[in-house]
Amino acid sequence: MIRRKFLKTAGLSGLAAGLWTQASLAQASPKILKPQRLKPGDLLALVSPSGASAIRFEVTLVKESLEALGFKVKFANHIFDRYGYLGGNDEVRATDLMAQFSDRSVAGIVAVRGGWGCARILPLLDYEVIRKNPKVFIGYSDITALLLAIQAKTGLVCFHGPIGFDPWNAFTVDYFKKVLMEAVSVAMQNPSEVGDHLTQVENRVQTIVPGSAVGILKGGCLSIISTLLGTDYVPPWKDSILFVEDVEEEIYRIDRMLTHLKLAGVLRQIRGFIFGRCTDCDPGQGYGSLTLEQVLDDHIKPLGVPAWYGSMIGHLPMKFTIPLGIEAKIDSEKGLIQLLEPAVL
Repeated sequence: MIRRKFLKTAGLSGLAAGLWTQASLAQASPKILKPQRLKPGDLLALVSPSGASAIRFEVTLVKESLEALGFKVKFANHIFDRYGYLGGNDEVRATDLMAQFSDRSVAGIVAVRGGWGCARILPLLDYEVIRKNPKVFIGYSDITALLLAIQAKTGLVCFHGPIGFDPWNAFTVDYFKKVLMEAVSVAMQNPSEVGDHLTQVENRVQTIVPGSAVGILKGGCLSIISTLLGTDYVPPWKDSILFVEDVEEEIYRIDRMLTHLKLAGVLRQIRGFIFGRCTDCDPGQGYGSLTLEQVLDDHIKPLGVPAWYGSMIGHLPMKFTIPLGIEAKIDSEKGLIQLLEPAVL
């Protein structure tokens, strides 16, 4: 009797969850809102909305890197706070981020690092203030939660790209400049150096389904996207080019998260799929695991949309700057992402 009652309750809960998911998938997308391009002399704010950034020397190096690009740099008031593994309690981190959006002297906001914690502050943000003060906001990894939520709530084009702690090498800086400073409808493609080999070994593209497609770029860290599904902090996925990346995840977890996207109806709505890199996601020893290639074949190949693995997106020393909310054309055999419009004004 108790078991039947439980199953009945669980069934109703599952129905409610399904209706909630369908409602979130059907939500209208706000009008696209582009920030102003960055230019030398602009003021950038460094924030820690996720993990703690308590080592002052490392944050100082971030400041100096951005100054070397010609920017002025300020620290958010609580950038060195620490609350366990978080960069301060939720209220402090939300207040710091909102202060930068509200400060009209700030042209852009750069997250110093990822970690975990951005999802915790989503209900504390004032999205109307953000909408009225559009500016460049950039980061990746856990920052995905903010990129998606801000895009969903305001229509603001946010950027999956380098965090402050990243190495600001020539490849990364080149795409940062083209997208955010020069307002170029840039073509993004992996480097093709052979090096001391007979064929290219590093940074190879692995085509899952050949072809080309046009759609709206949306995505980020796979584990964060999976976490936010079923909430109103994700944008609609219809007609999107979905890009994902992750780090230090076991293959069964990638399988689980892609299954979640499939069951939630996300994968059936997309026009193309890009898995940047899953850094340090090896199957391990023995025969107890699928490979990442097998998991992608299981979940992505049957979609029939252009798809590939290996783009310069994710926890990598060299990375693209990818705008969320901008139309792009992709070619899965070339591993090409061609923006069809500038991402900034």
